[in-house]
Amino acid sequence: MSKRLVYFSSCLLRKISFFLYPQVQLKGSIKGLPAKMNTELAESGLNLSVGQKQLVCLARTILRKNQILIIDKATSYVDPRTDELIQNKIHERFSQCTVLTVAHRLSTIIDCEWVMVFDSGKQEEYYPPYDLLQDRNSLFYKMVQQLGEEEAAVLIKRAK
Repeated sequence: MSKRLVYFSSCLLRKISFFLYPQVQLKGSIKGLPAKMNTELAESGLNLSVGQKQLVCLARTILRKNQILIIDKATSYVDPRTDELIQNKIHERFSQCTVLTVAHRLSTIIDCEWVMVFDSGKQEEYYPPYDLLQDRNSLFYKMVQQLGEEEAAVLIKRAK
């Protein structure tokens, strides 16, 4: 899944299976579209919001049933609620797969088994998030602390 999505003109219903609409919560999201599920997608999905595009992409990813999933800043332009929905579905549907996530939001990767931290293009750390949060000298710990006391507490709790 990428933040740069490729869409070709087509009916939304033909792009993904009907049974996936409720799973990725697209059903409620498409109520505002003129023809609902029969809406023709414009080239590059121009008639969809960023969140709708990502949910369609998630549904297509689920259909493929890949064993390796690479997520490249896929949720960087979506609201926190859609980000959480996408992350939950990825954890739920790809729990037995290898998932490589590239993200800037710490909340997006805090639930990962391992985190690789880069500084100026160089890998500096590679450990489970909770382990990094126990080391006050780690870059990851410092990044989490920069979010403020309240957000840091939430992330530390999620990392456990």
